[in-house]
Amino acid sequence: MILAGDVGGTKTLLGVFDRDAVRPRPVRVAGFATLDYRDLSEMIEELTSEAAIRGVSIDGACFGVAGPVIGDTAALTNVPWMLDARTIADRFGFARVDLLNDLQAMAHGVTVLQPSELHVLQAGESRSDGNIGLLAAGTGLGEALLHNVGGRFIPSPSEGGHADFAARNEREIGLLRRLIARFGRAQVEDVVSGPGLRNIHDVTHTSRCRGGVDLESRDAPAAIAAAALEHRCDGCVEALEMFVEAYGAEAGNVALRAVSTGGLFVGGGIAPKILEAMSDGRFIRAFREKAPFESLLAAIPVKVILNPETGLLGAAVFAASPH
Repeated sequence: MILAGDVGGTKTLLGVFDRDAVRPRPVRVAGFATLDYRDLSEMIEELTSEAAIRGVSIDGACFGVAGPVIGDTAALTNVPWMLDARTIADRFGFARVDLLNDLQAMAHGVTVLQPSELHVLQAGESRSDGNIGLLAAGTGLGEALLHNVGGRFIPSPSEGGHADFAARNEREIGLLRRLIARFGRAQVEDVVSGPGLRNIHDVTHTSRCRGGVDLESRDAPAAIAAAALEHRCDGCVEALEMFVEAYGAEAGNVALRAVSTGGLFVGGGIAPKILEAMSDGRFIRAFREKAPFESLLAAIPVKVILNPETGLLGAAVFAASPH
């Protein structure tokens, strides 16, 4: 058996899997509110002590974590944790423990997804010799590249979500100014993420929000999106439009950086919940509008990942593979 994890800023998934040559089979998957625990080991202890899997022999583990991985350690970007693979291996007696950036782990999952686990935004035509790009907005914004090496995809981590936000029009320039004044600089994830949608909401509202959004609530991004999709507040509608366009523009940036003629995948928890807005044409227009490469981008397949456990699956794929 193998243990896999997808450690996020808000939620963590852990799962015990049967090994499989292509797609490991889940035996038990559990979700945890990340900040309710002192560390990852406390979650592992809780999962492995369950009666259903107590005594199961686990010989390897892999965890995708929301932050840069340096050697065998990782400092999570939005959680005050430092993870050490060797410490976890020693505590639980695992023969091997690997840490991956969360989007690098998700990238390993992308390669084994079924068509039913994807929603097509742009059909395009995937080239067998092309690379693949991946980005995912949630609590933050993650990005990864899948390099095509002789027909085999090799995921590479990235901290592209923390790169500078590139405003494309006057409306976004106003947002950029507001972000610089508040944070000193504007990262892409200050716009393309759950907190980013809240930041955009600040700009699109000059009076009270008619959507009844409590901006102090952890659920504020979801409430903004709901108010927009239900057309209860013009400011929320504009905020979601700006969000989707910025998401599409950054997806196009990733596609250009990766030359992702093999496809561009959109993961994370936000996109599946706003498919109506993602599919109204704004996302793909912003994705394509990058002269002189409109034709190149128009030919790239763009798909939203519907499986919310793709990051966990990818960690299991890596743990089960020889490396």
